[in-house]
Amino acid sequence: MEQNDYTTSFLVKQPPSSAFNAIKNFRAWWSEQIVGETDKLNDVFFYNYKDVHLCKIKLIELVSDKRLVYHVVNNRFSFTKDKSEWINTKLIFELSNEDDNTEVKFTHEGLVPKYECFNICFDSWEGYIKKSLYNLITIGKGQPNPKDCNDFDTEVVKK
Repeated sequence: MEQNDYTTSFLVKQPPSSAFNAIKNFRAWWSEQIVGETDKLNDVFFYNYKDVHLCKIKLIELVSDKRLVYHVVNNRFSFTKDKSEWINTKLIFELSNEDDNTEVKFTHEGLVPKYECFNICFDSWEGYIKKSLYNLITIGKGQPNPKDCNDFDTEVVKK
């Protein structure tokens, strides 16, 4: 069966522990506009990007220096007909050794080409994972979305 989930990977010289800790720090590579904790098993957080995207995410699997799995519990897009795309998808980060490097593999399980948001999400993940997260791991500074001074209503996705 053909795998259509969004997947990407990159290599870094840093040890798996450095990559693992960077991944858990979503505010440093994805968005400063995150409410809640992102680094302990069963932590729940809210991601918000202006009035475009709001989602509730839970850390459901954590294997130190090897694997992190986040479950998208709820989601709302403002730019798609189906506002709930992403619900019950998973953000999977896997780390492995490649010679003297660490391979960081990211899969957004359930983000498939049939989704209306696929092309936009594909481009966004490319920037967040291959640039911002990569830079956070390799040079210590990512390029997350800046904190928006406007508060957002998490009630929309608190289910």
